[in-house]
Order: sequence, then C-alpha cells, then structure tokens
Amino acid sequence: MGWRTAVGVTAYAGILLLILGPQPLRPSTVDRGGIGGTVRADAFRSESGEVGVADPVRVRIPALGVSSRLQWLGVLADGTVAVPDDPGIAGWWRDGPRPGEPGPAVILGHVDSRTGPGVFVALAGAAAGTSVLVDRSDGSTVTFRISGVSRVDKDEFPTGLVYAPTLDATLRLVTCGGGFDRSRRSYRDNVIAYAELV
Repeated sequence: MGWRTAVGVTAYAGILLLILGPQPLRPSTVDRGGIGGTVRADAFRSESGEVGVADPVRVRIPALGVSSRLQWLGVLADGTVAVPDDPGIAGWWRDGPRPGEPGPAVILGHVDSRTGPGVFVALAGAAAGTSVLVDRSDGSTVTFRISGVSRVDKDEFPTGLVYAPTLDATLRLVTCGGGFDRSRRSYRDNVIAYAELV
C-alpha cells in the first residue's frame, strides 16, 4: 500500500507522529507499509472499560462498489498498526473506538497491489454525502456519511485529525494515493475520508 507511520497517543493529551520508511515490496506480497501504531487502547475507552457497541465485521460503501469483511488490525512489533493481509479486504484498527462509539474509528485499505485494484481504489473520488455502512457482530448496522476527502503528503499526515479522541462518533477511511515513488516502492501520499455518524 505504500504508507507507514507510527503514532504515539496519550489519553486526551499530545500526539506525536513519526514517519517510518516503507518496507520493500516483495514479489509475492503487496507493499506492507502501515498507518498508525503505538497507541494506548485506553485513550479511546471509558474509565470503566465498558463498550457500548458490538465489534465491526464488514464495511460497505455502495456508491464505490465496496463490500468487504473487516480484518482486525493490531500493532506490530515495530510499533506501527498492521495493514490488511489481502488488498481486497479492509481492516479495522481494533485498539481504537468501534464504529458508533465516541471517537474516531479507523478503517484502512489498500488502493492497489501488483495483481490489481485494492478495496479502496475509488476512495479518493468519493463525494461528500457518500454513505458508509458498517455491519456489526450483533447484526446491527451503523451508517456514516463522508463529509470530505483529503490527499496529504505522508510527511504531513494529520495525526490529530485522524486519531485524536473526540466526543462524537466519527469514522476515518485511509488508503494511499498520489504518485508512486518507484525508488521507495510506495505511494507518496495518503488519502483520508472523514465521515460523520448519521
């Protein structure tokens, strides 16, 4: 996918963004670069640890032709959040809020791979008002609407806008975009869709 950042977050405090170099692309895999990481899970949970909504299992964006089960993404040994194993599958950062809980739920997806388009290949072109539905393990569905999409240089990744705790339930969809840097085997930019709870 070509993006790899590490984020340090403390509960309702400052945020540190470190940009790490992408891992080399191996012939049998997609670019394994990731986004997120080194995040305290309790920054996004209530003091009692109670969770008000069920785990997410699928993301659907009908206008973009997206219907993907969700892989749960943890933190790798190097402190970065993992990326989905399959370019056709999106992943939910499981240490952040569940979609529908207060705070920014983050879903990551590849834009492409050596074998073809990724799950979020059309994300950069999503219009404001586009519906994003997240199905949950209890059979419920929560709906968000995209309020805007931005493309940013990896060196200027807006960590606070993506990860900082909020009182409102929001959703962030993240993939790669911009030009492809052949020397680094990764994309130069990130595409971020910001969505609000309906």
